[in-house]
Amino acid sequence: MNKVNLKIKKLENFHGELPQYQSLGASGFDVRAQLVGPVLLNPGERAMIPTGLSFEIPLGFEIQARPRSGWAAKNGLTVLNTPGTIDADYRGEVKIILVNLGNESVVINDQDRCAQLVVAPVYQAQFELVSDLSNTERGVGGFGSTGRA
Repeated sequence: MNKVNLKIKKLENFHGELPQYQSLGASGFDVRAQLVGPVLLNPGERAMIPTGLSFEIPLGFEIQARPRSGWAAKNGLTVLNTPGTIDADYRGEVKIILVNLGNESVVINDQDRCAQLVVAPVYQAQFELVSDLSNTERGVGGFGSTGRA
């Protein structure tokens, strides 16, 4: 398993245990809501959920915030900007933008695992202005141009 050193800082509002991977092959580690009281998310509503953590991410990497599959499947709760990006030069508190896409209200309690974070490599593009692009079979075909199935 490849590893990268990731510095983590507990902020004043953090309590509980630091995140950890739940299995040897896990891609993401769960972060927990750091709340003073419960947050009620009605269908269609969204909220910024504090994690009480900040990170020092090495250049060439990002952290991606992703939904937890159980909440998504059972309740329609997801990360609104999936995947949310935490850039290497950001040092503030990581907050998770949750949205309720389900049909029923969902209560988020303090210490609920609200998202999973994945450390991922980043490549920055070096732009090259050209007059023409190479041809492909698809060409300029847009949404739905490759068919259904």
